[in-house]
Amino acid sequence: MPRPKPVRYGLYPWTPEYGLRYIHPANRRSFEWLEPLGKVFEKIDETDDWILLRYDEQQFKVSPELFTELHQKPPFSFGDVVEEKSPEPGRSAHHGLISDVFWDEGADRARFQLVEKKRKVKRVFEAEELRFA
Repeated sequence: MPRPKPVRYGLYPWTPEYGLRYIHPANRRSFEWLEPLGKVFEKIDETDDWILLRYDEQQFKVSPELFTELHQKPPFSFGDVVEEKSPEPGRSAHHGLISDVFWDEGADRARFQLVEKKRKVKRVFEAEELRFA
């Protein structure tokens, strides 16, 4: 799905303790499985009652009450093709698609996980460790 311009990024710090009223009934189970706390979402649409958030290839209708827009745009987003700038000696650089974007509140910045050859790389990268491929 094409991204709206400009893309708005934000956090949706929902946990089960908040209750289910914040999540559209059609999305409750998949949103709970996602465990949204600490993940960066793209806000792609809004209506009077709901906003539509995207995380990787999934979309969720949620209440706008908990959405907090980020003051800065992450340097990479879902589907961006990136590579590791400086791999460890003797190992080739990781090269793949951004699959997860996490928000480090303490550092006030995004961190990224990649899918490489259809598998998630276990390591989570800082922005300065990656570049567009």
